[in-house]
Amino acid sequence: MDERVEDDDREALASLSSTVPPPRKTQSYSQQLRATTSAHKHLHQKLRKHSLDDSQIHNNNINTNSIHNNHDHYYASSDDDEFFPNCTSSDQRLDHTLCADAALGNLDPHHRCLQPLPEFIGGGGSASIFKVPTRAAVHPGRPPCLELRPHPLRETQVGKFLRNIACSETQLWAGHECGLRVCNLNNAYEPGSGLGGRVTRGDEDATPFHESANTSPIMSLTADNGNRLVWSGHKDGKIRSWRMDQPLDPQAPPFKEGLSWLAHRGPVLAVAMTFHGDIWSGSEGGVIRIWPWESIEKSLSLKPEERYMAALLVERSFVDLRAQVTVNGVCSISSQDVKCLVADNARAKVWCAGSLSFSLWDARSRELIRVFNIEGQIENRVDISSVHLDQAAVEDEMKVKFVSVSKKEKSGGFLQRSRNAIMGAADAVRRVATRGAGAFVEDTKRTEALVLTADGMMWSGCTNGLLVQWDGNGNRVQDFNHHPCAVQCFCTFGTRIYIGYVSGIIQVLDLEGNVIAGWVAHSSPVIKLAVGNGHVFSLATHGGIRGWNITSPGPIDSVLRSELAAKEKSYTKRDNVRILVGTWNVGQGRASQDSLKSWLGSAVPDVGIVVIGLQEVEMGAGFLAMSAAKETVGLEGSSVGQWWLDNIGKALNEGKTFERMGSRQLAGLVISLWVRKNLRTHVGDIDAGAVACGLGRAIGNKGGVGLRIRVYDRIMCFVNCHLAAHLEAVNRRNADFDHIYRNMVFNRSSNFLNNAAAGVSNAVHMLRGTNAMGGNSEEARPELAEADMVVFLGDFNYRLSGISYDEARDFVSQRSFDWLREKDQLRAEMKAGKVFQGMREALIKFPPTYKFERHQTGLAGYDSGEKKRIPAWCDRIIYRDNRSSTVSECSLECPVVASVLQYEACMDVTDSDHKPVRCKFSLQIAHVDRSVRRKEFGRIFISNEKIQSILEESCHVPEITVSTDNIVLQNQDTFNLQIVSNSTNDVAIFRIVCEGQCTVKDEEQPEYHPRGSFGFPRWLEVVPAAGMIKPEQTVEVSVRHEEFHTLEELVEGIPQNWWSEDTRDKEVILVVNVQGSCSTRVNTHKICVRHCFSSKTLHLDSQLSSSSKRGQPASSHPSEVRQPNNSSDADKTLKPELKNDSLRQS
Repeated sequence: MDERVEDDDREALASLSSTVPPPRKTQSYSQQLRATTSAHKHLHQKLRKHSLDDSQIHNNNINTNSIHNNHDHYYASSDDDEFFPNCTSSDQRLDHTLCADAALGNLDPHHRCLQPLPEFIGGGGSASIFKVPTRAAVHPGRPPCLELRPHPLRETQVGKFLRNIACSETQLWAGHECGLRVCNLNNAYEPGSGLGGRVTRGDEDATPFHESANTSPIMSLTADNGNRLVWSGHKDGKIRSWRMDQPLDPQAPPFKEGLSWLAHRGPVLAVAMTFHGDIWSGSEGGVIRIWPWESIEKSLSLKPEERYMAALLVERSFVDLRAQVTVNGVCSISSQDVKCLVADNARAKVWCAGSLSFSLWDARSRELIRVFNIEGQIENRVDISSVHLDQAAVEDEMKVKFVSVSKKEKSGGFLQRSRNAIMGAADAVRRVATRGAGAFVEDTKRTEALVLTADGMMWSGCTNGLLVQWDGNGNRVQDFNHHPCAVQCFCTFGTRIYIGYVSGIIQVLDLEGNVIAGWVAHSSPVIKLAVGNGHVFSLATHGGIRGWNITSPGPIDSVLRSELAAKEKSYTKRDNVRILVGTWNVGQGRASQDSLKSWLGSAVPDVGIVVIGLQEVEMGAGFLAMSAAKETVGLEGSSVGQWWLDNIGKALNEGKTFERMGSRQLAGLVISLWVRKNLRTHVGDIDAGAVACGLGRAIGNKGGVGLRIRVYDRIMCFVNCHLAAHLEAVNRRNADFDHIYRNMVFNRSSNFLNNAAAGVSNAVHMLRGTNAMGGNSEEARPELAEADMVVFLGDFNYRLSGISYDEARDFVSQRSFDWLREKDQLRAEMKAGKVFQGMREALIKFPPTYKFERHQTGLAGYDSGEKKRIPAWCDRIIYRDNRSSTVSECSLECPVVASVLQYEACMDVTDSDHKPVRCKFSLQIAHVDRSVRRKEFGRIFISNEKIQSILEESCHVPEITVSTDNIVLQNQDTFNLQIVSNSTNDVAIFRIVCEGQCTVKDEEQPEYHPRGSFGFPRWLEVVPAAGMIKPEQTVEVSVRHEEFHTLEELVEGIPQNWWSEDTRDKEVILVVNVQGSCSTRVNTHKICVRHCFSSKTLHLDSQLSSSSKRGQPASSHPSEVRQPNNSSDADKTLKPELKNDSLRQS
């Protein structure tokens, strides 16, 4: 079949190879796993130890009788499981005689299947990209982490993918596609509920959490510590509030929202709380709206039964900034979707970022300050929307011009011209698809994230990994590029900047942009970062959440790593699973059910996973051309391929016993994977990939298709290959393997829900082989190199060399396979380390599987035509597990140990010129009990004296002095507050917040009400409200009274003046929070600021009052030290008594 395709259609295929298809996104035929609450017990076998030499064959034996006695319990029985009986055979038939294994003697078939076979190991396994990946009980390349939510299987998260996280002092909030969940960080070390617990699949080992009632998907989250609320922006355009401190009973129904209102017609893409406590929200089309705190506060004070009125009050109070800066239909800001909103409360400004431009706003006056692009260039206005530009581009692409051709050009024939037209149309469709409205795929500098640092600088991250530093006025200062992958998120703590990349890497930078550290935090993109409780928490697209101590990297990491490694046995679990792998070159034919059952049926009863690879399902130049065209636009599959999958599924009793997890087709190559239903709770995250090796590395008549899957938290890859044909093409076959191995990229978003759920940008490009520091210190490691087990199967096309047709037939008839193996090209190349480096193959004890006449059995079936092709073992199954020269026992250092129990060809199947081959693996898998390890992590972290000593040292806060604790302002007075650092070598970071405001009433205890996120009242200006103080330096903070006026508006005849400031005296409590460069401890100093409208005599020290009016400090007072959650011994008149509003508690 190979010769027929390559000889007859070479010229036709050559015309298709000029353009290599671009990287594509695959779509697998995947079916999601179903939830189950039953736990399955598996036999723990002790596999043999290996002492392996590259040039030797090893025979490894285990106790066959012990396996036989426990065979019935290898898989837990299930009511819906139906096993196929073992197939019987006749000793008189020649083809069955050829299948017999003389080495097994008179063992019955059941025992024969269970005896491990000797293996041959290829050389070259020490090369960098072929090395066994490093595994350990505790990852050596990153700090030990607190795993709040272990990586859940993707199939368990359909409809509930996490999108966002936000932290308060004691809680972590996570928004997903149908609601919100909250985790109390005080219970972070508690074990999960397990498979039988009251949690959904995927959360069995997660830290205990509480779920909200169902809502629209959450697009954005922000925490309001001032009012103990969390605000969420939703896909349905609503903004909802959630109370932080509400009691959460595990047995209680899901908690519900408080205040909610319709904020936008489209999704709420960003939410921020600004200088005065207002909520700013951004949506599609560049729409920005402001929701004044006065209206929100009024609505929060209403009773639960007045929810409708509360929502109405807020909805009618908004300020539309886009409408405000639109004149005569021309808007001064971009119409791009709002990507980020960040409040610079130190300067009372708000940054709004789109994909390609920024707008800077005054948070007090709500006026636009400037608009500038990603290069820092000022833009005056946006005359034409990006949508119009994109539509014009699409129209240009779709203008297809037909040009007449000469008769000479037409000589290629109708089929040739059809293929050319298909390829041209596919290329046009691909270009148009990548230039859809607003996509800007070709622009690599789109902004993805924005963050404000402690020194007042703003940092933005781009899709090409570029980091840009801006000053507070929107001027571009400098840029850095430490990693080539797209930036996804930022967060800051002290003087550190944390960056999450699409590659799963987290980097830590100082304020000058220097890299402090970096590590691979997750196996998928890091989409959100949040700081809380002494940790930086990271959320990955797969839904896993990990916490990284703020001191990392540091001495605590070494202590935790060694202590956790010492407890390895306590959290190590071992499970066994058997995998059946089959390969068959079907030669464009179709098989009967009897043939499929002969191939698979007798081997299936005791396996949990079945992987099938087919070659030449469909061939021919026309089909290959169509397949190549479909690949360019992300399409795959064919009706013939689907026929094979359906019929193999019938042979496996699909739907009752097995479930098809996924498949991938590239031209005539098909691979598919089935999982037994009682194993599906431990199997998932299936991804697919394909690499073409045909003419020009563009056509799929040769190449590989692969599937990647997680089994008990271990990564396994299966690659179905069809390599170059012909006896003499050994080097081409070696090159094909190398090309497939290096370029097989598994699509991490084969299920489209993964991207939609995680909110990852469409232009995110996953780059491989780059380390966390952004360099390439060693050769890039392909994705296959990082798997715990890799299995290659297929028609490798390696032949027998140095032997004639007649000699080969004679040796086959005499079963002299030992001599034939010496003539095997593949074995010779593997021994020399030129192909399948470091991989293993069971000793072949079956006849060559190529080439046969169809429907002829026995020895007479070998090709007897004119060409008389020499019989060869073309169809092979080769693998690698975690074993290395130093480690072979199953452990967390060597988590997957495999043995081959069966490796044979089904000689009685005659539907093709190749015989189907099957290989049964027995795997012992070591994995981590996440709940137990988290509990051990917490015990070590809390009880280890060295760790506690290091933490205590890291909590040092520089001593500061504040010039006064009482300020009186009248008639736009300004007071210059001085903050002095008494430290000689440490930087102090300060932030001033307003803990509450009250109206002064005679002989009444003041009751202070905080604004949103501890914002300042509109009559008070504090600049700068945050910053850094160098050692022995002084910072002056201007505290100024500002005139504030609001216009009285009428809505349906009702005067809306209830938020206007009155003329009574006001008093606020300012709190100066001070911390070190990397300290979780905060020292506070309280300042009472009174604004006097009347001429009443103030009972304050006259010297202090006169000094305040002159704007000079009267005296200096050392700062008071207070832990964040402890009570203070300060004057009771300065202690705020926060009001609990009705809607806040509902």
